Amino acid sequence: MPKTILSVDDSASMRQMVAFTLNGAGYDVCSAVDGRDALEHLRTTPVELVITDLNMPNLDGIGLIKKLRTLPACKFIPILFLTTESEETKKQEGRAAGATGWIVKPFKPDQLIAVVRKLLG
Repeated sequence: MPKTILSVDDSASMRQMVAFTLNGAGYDVCSAVDGRDALEHLRTTPVELVITDLNMPNLDGIGLIKKLRTLPACKFIPILFLTTESEETKKQEGRAAGATGWIVKPFKPDQLIAVVRKLLG
């Protein structure tokens, strides 16, 4: 059974590119438009990995990760940032919140697939 990944990004085109890339690699991908939408989605759908943007309306990526790490079902799942931000201070803030990894946009499909495979085993 394919592993399910939640892609969280306020850009519809980015959600589509992530889904296209990971569906092609054999994963099921569901999407959310921001952190608040992601939390709603996770109430009904368990996932094995979350890929989130940093800058989003309503609830940004850092806030989302902090909330996810308080939920028993999400305490240990890998969470990957996929964002245009590349400053070391932002990466440190992401790690402190509980992020597992960081990929800077634009991403290379092979790179994203390799990181996802490494995280999901």
